[in-house]
Amino acid sequence: MKAFTPILAGATLRDRAVACLGALIGIAATGLVSRAILGDLDLAMLLAAPLGASAVLVFAVPASPMGQPWPVIGGNVVSALSGVVAAHLIPEPMIAAGAAVALSIAAMSATRSLHPAGGGSALVAALGGPALASHGWMFAFVPVGLNAVLVVASGWLFHRFTGHAWPHKAVPTPVAPPPPISEADIEAALQTFGEPLDVSAADLRTIANLAAARTHQRP
Repeated sequence: MKAFTPILAGATLRDRAVACLGALIGIAATGLVSRAILGDLDLAMLLAAPLGASAVLVFAVPASPMGQPWPVIGGNVVSALSGVVAAHLIPEPMIAAGAAVALSIAAMSATRSLHPAGGGSALVAALGGPALASHGWMFAFVPVGLNAVLVVASGWLFHRFTGHAWPHKAVPTPVAPPPPISEADIEAALQTFGEPLDVSAADLRTIANLAAARTHQRP
């Protein structure tokens, strides 16, 4: 059964159940809005698909740096713009797809909005064909940007009731105890922290021990 336990530090069964409900609300909203704007169910679901990755971060890992409001909105918008640019400049679809994702990573990095779903938004924009091309540059803002805003709004409202702080704010912690820090110490700290993290407990223990060891090296 150990293989089926959560791989993220601090994750609980309750957190995952809550994340499922939040994703249901957020993605349903984006899909309905996309369909209303485009009038085409297939295209609406194509546009909602990248936001599925956004929903995983916003609702399941609300403390992840890549799942905060700016990365969700900015990452999807600049990535969609990257896809539009690639589609306009490169006639070969597969090369345009690769260029779109590469450009989206560069754009997200430059704007401090790195977000996994951005790669999907870039691909949709680059490979959407005439149906999406007809929307021009505005495609990146409506419906992509609007969908991202809806996910963020859903996440903000939903987490008011979950007990998770979102947007996430780091809580000041006391000075780390002398090494070594045990696995039990990490688990106890995670329970007190109360937020699922995008890192394993084993990695947290290693980082904590390295940080504690470094305190003894300071002059």
